Amino acid sequence: MLSLNDLFIKQLSDDYALHQVILVRAFVGLAFILGFMRVAGLKLASLKTRVPKLHLIRAMIVMMSNVGYFLGLAAMPIADAAAIGFVAPILVTLISVVVLGEKVGWHRWGAVVMGLVGVIIMLRPEGEFRWAAVLILFSAACYASTQNMTRHMKETESTVTINFYTQIAFIVVSVCMGIWVGDGHLSGSGDASLAFLFRPWIWPPVGDWLFFVGTGVSVAAGGMLMGHAYRTNPPGLIAPFEYTSMPLAVIYGLVFFGTFPDAQGWIGIALIVGAGLYTLYRETVRRERNPKSV
Repeated sequence: MLSLNDLFIKQLSDDYALHQVILVRAFVGLAFILGFMRVAGLKLASLKTRVPKLHLIRAMIVMMSNVGYFLGLAAMPIADAAAIGFVAPILVTLISVVVLGEKVGWHRWGAVVMGLVGVIIMLRPEGEFRWAAVLILFSAACYASTQNMTRHMKETESTVTINFYTQIAFIVVSVCMGIWVGDGHLSGSGDASLAFLFRPWIWPPVGDWLFFVGTGVSVAAGGMLMGHAYRTNPPGLIAPFEYTSMPLAVIYGLVFFGTFPDAQGWIGIALIVGAGLYTLYRETVRRERNPKSV
């Protein structure tokens, strides 16, 4: 779902302002969350929180992560951005050890590193310095922090509550940005990232609403699924499975663009999928030995 969100954002980044895209996405995502609550029989009272300050801090970090990633994505190929973004699972595991005191053995460290090696093999990074890459690295650090915060908030906050307040924060910040620069008075930069940030708001044609709705639904569903995973499991366990977005990208490429990986690409996929499966196997063994472990 989050991979689809990246594709939709990339599609919209040439014509729309980032804050306009995030605003529409947030309204669609909010509608999705409220619809999910209705289907699940959850009352609005369940959104009441005991830690509003933590929600505010987390939402701001999520916002910085999104802005950093999508500004970088606008200026570089989606595959390059994804490759750099995959430092996030490494950071998730590291922060979980340093901040949360999670115990991560060499098996899971090895799985994370193996998955990262697979990404490097598959994407063949050029290694040249670009400021857009710095934005992606900044986004990855913020993302790792938010997932560990999600883990920290698991005792009092539900997945729905966390994602609800995140969407509200997106709406507030995007409206403020729109009021400030939505008229396009700061537009005109030749840099793709700055153009994406300061472009004026325009009314989308009918065909583009598919991408707007798609990004809203995909980020809401993906965010809830990812948030629940990090709430209920150690971050070091979940992090390697984020590499599955690379094989998914191969599927999307085959279905929508007619592209197919070569032999080197399949080696990378094998390492990525193997890392996730090996982590799942090791966690199953660990829980069988200690049923009370989290």
